[in-house]
Order: sequence, then structure tokens, then C-alpha cells
Amino acid sequence: MDNIVELKQIFKTYITGELQVPVLKGIDAEVERGEFVGFIGSSGSGKSTLLNILGMLDVPTSGEYRLENIEVSRLSDYEQSEIRNRKIGFIFQSFNLFPHLTIEQNIEVPMIYARVSARKRRQRALELARQVGLGHRLGHRPTQLSGGECQRVAIARALSNNPAFILADEPTGNLDEKTSDEIMKLFHRLNDDDGVTIVMVTHNPSLGPHYDKIIRLRDGRIDPTPFEWERIPS
Repeated sequence: MDNIVELKQIFKTYITGELQVPVLKGIDAEVERGEFVGFIGSSGSGKSTLLNILGMLDVPTSGEYRLENIEVSRLSDYEQSEIRNRKIGFIFQSFNLFPHLTIEQNIEVPMIYARVSARKRRQRALELARQVGLGHRLGHRPTQLSGGECQRVAIARALSNNPAFILADEPTGNLDEKTSDEIMKLFHRLNDDDGVTIVMVTHNPSLGPHYDKIIRLRDGRIDPTPFEWERIPS
């Protein structure tokens, strides 16, 4: 078994004054290379906290998070930032593109932090823009694109450093149904054809049929109840 992500007894408690607020209460989960995994939970289930821990934007109160067999909590802040940039590709609900940069420049941003040469950045940006169907829009800026096109740019940017996995936070939350379907088809193409490992965090149970594996969160724990949904028409 080739696990990219391993979570063992992850607890997270926030402390406000004398008040302790437990949010995650012993999460055990694994993501194998090449899987398309959905972490599904309603508001208050702990999914946002888990997203931050998976993205190394927060640390658990206790437990172990291994990314490609590296125990990330033992790394220095600098080492964590390096691992985060090289091994995790982020996709956000609100795209988080830089409006003053072109599409090509937005795709290049993670590669700049990874100290990739300008020539290789441009080559990679063009390759990825074509991969998501935007090779003809490299000189445009986000304000000149539709929401679906902006999310495609965000997907290309997330892939720029060939990360271990893509971490997508409600990536269709700001899109209409037709555009959402197009983005999910793109995720499937990346996963099925290119073997990209995808971890998607969402509150939307209707996305259930898209995933190879569903991990449902409820009140800070994994809910073992079998997940039921309406199958996608063939």
C-alpha cells in the first residue's frame, strides 16, 4: 500500500482563555497514491480544521500526520513551508488568484517560491494552461475570465510543482451547476488519466459519487455510517 497521507489519532483543541474547545477527536485516515478522496462534513463537523492540518497551515494538538512517510510535525517552520510548497497543491473556493498578474504569471507563482528557473516556469505554465484548456488565454488577467476559467487556472497553479497531492477546498462552491460539472470532469481526467491524487474537502454530499473513497466527518469524528447517494447516470 502506497499511502501519501496518514493521519493517526489526530486531536485538535482550541483554547480561548480558560475555555477548551475540542474540534477534532481522534481522526484516523489514509489516502493512497492515485486516489480521489472526499472528506465530507456539515458546518461544525471539523472539516475546515482538518483541511488546515492536511495543508500544514495548522498543527494538531496531538496525533501524527505523515506526508509521504515524513512526520511533518517534527519539521522546522522553514522545512514545513518547503514541504507545503513542493508536495501540496492548493485549490480554493474563491480561486485566490492575483488579479494584477496574467494567467501565465499566476500559474508560475508556486514555482517562483520553489526557485524554478524563468525558462522552465514559462514552459511549465504553458503546458499546464493547455492541459486545462486555457492555452489561448495566457496573457489575460483573472478579471477577464469566467469563474470556471479562474478555477481552471487555480487547478493549473496547484499542479505546477508536481505535488504529492491536490488539496481542494470546496472547489465548486462558487460555481453554477454546469460549470461545477465541467470542473469535476477535469478533476476526473487529472485523476484517471494522469494519476493525480486528489483530496477534496466539501459540505456537499451530492458530490459523493465522484470519489473513490468518502471519509465523512461528524462532530469531530469519522462517521462510520455507510454513505448513500444517488448514483451518477451512466
